[in-house]
Amino acid sequence: MTEKLVAVAIANDGNIAPHAGRALQWRVYVVADEINASLTWTLNLTDIGCLHEWHVRGDGERHPLHFVDVAIAASAGEGVRRRLQQRNTELLTTIEANPDQAVEAYWKGDLAAGLPHENQPCLHT
Repeated sequence: MTEKLVAVAIANDGNIAPHAGRALQWRVYVVADEINASLTWTLNLTDIGCLHEWHVRGDGERHPLHFVDVAIAASAGEGVRRRLQQRNTELLTTIEANPDQAVEAYWKGDLAAGLPHENQPCLHT
């Protein structure tokens, strides 16, 4: 049986967060061969622990998302994608708003592509 850990960035409204870098909550699912996804953990990050801050800090430290196989959000910058991939975490983007449906679509191989990355959400204070 093949299992993967899939983390989905969550916005305040419960939908998929529009930007991976600023998402403070991630739902972590265990998915298996039979397309059975189960919510296993919720990862709550601080502002200084979000992917954007980790990326711009560039200190080489591990991030909690390095422990998942796949991370999903609506958009993400190439720098964050590249740095996560260095530790074998694939960051995908999607236009799907529902976290459960995104995980199922990912596992079936038909996750709809995400939005282009915009720098403005990275710059919020």
